[in-house]
Amino acid sequence: MTTQHLLRAHALVSGYGDLTIVDGVDVEIPAGRISVIVGANACGKSTLLKTLSRLLPAQSGSVILDGKRIDRIPTKELARTLGLLPQQPVAPEGIVVADLVGRGRHPHQKLFRSWTRDDDRAVTEALLATGVVELADRSVDELSGGQRQRVWIAMALAQETDILLLDEPTTFLDVSHQVEVLDLLADLNHRRGTTIVMVLHDINLAARYADHLFALRQGRLVASGAPAEVVTRELVRDVFGLDALIIDDPVSGTPLVIPRGRHRVLPAAASGEDAP
Repeated sequence: MTTQHLLRAHALVSGYGDLTIVDGVDVEIPAGRISVIVGANACGKSTLLKTLSRLLPAQSGSVILDGKRIDRIPTKELARTLGLLPQQPVAPEGIVVADLVGRGRHPHQKLFRSWTRDDDRAVTEALLATGVVELADRSVDELSGGQRQRVWIAMALAQETDILLLDEPTTFLDVSHQVEVLDLLADLNHRRGTTIVMVLHDINLAARYADHLFALRQGRLVASGAPAEVVTRELVRDVFGLDALIIDDPVSGTPLVIPRGRHRVLPAAASGEDAP
């Protein structure tokens, strides 16, 4: 099991230049659990995740890790505790899978220290966990979108951090690969107790896999809690501008959002009725 670390933000304001995206957000990430940040496009989900990881500096407020301001923690020390998989990462041209995954070991390297058996073990376990062992000698450039995403997750796993932040880890994946990736992360959480924070667009996948949801609207936190508490008809309308029914997912028992949209009326012939 991993060490339990506490990551939280207080009165957090962040953005780009003079543009504020996240405005006065307070969050406390449940240790050892899976949290998902949800909300409409451009509501601040990715900006919040980047600020929690220190990839983006806060304009005001603070991000605190185990009682220390995150901007005062040495970079390598932080990287041994907290890992980030950004959206659409770019691999060096021509790099092979094993070498890319091995880069996840960088925070554990010391000056003049050679590659160790522990590094080999971490890379091998990451390749096995993500099902990409057979791709180890392949160029990342040759892989499909789904394969490439699993390799990036393997690199994040090889870093062996106790907190893992992922920005849209299912982007560009078909439904089966989305479920594979999320099952993989759920297994990691259950097996090692890794604290996982994700940004997901799909509210139903978020509700199924999250222990805790953070819902954003226009840069502000509007709801936080277990999926059964957060995913309501009123919240879906407020956050997504969507009129929907909320039912129990027949597989997981978690909230399932059914958009109302326009009801499609089947032609009489298709419905088995006589045409008038």
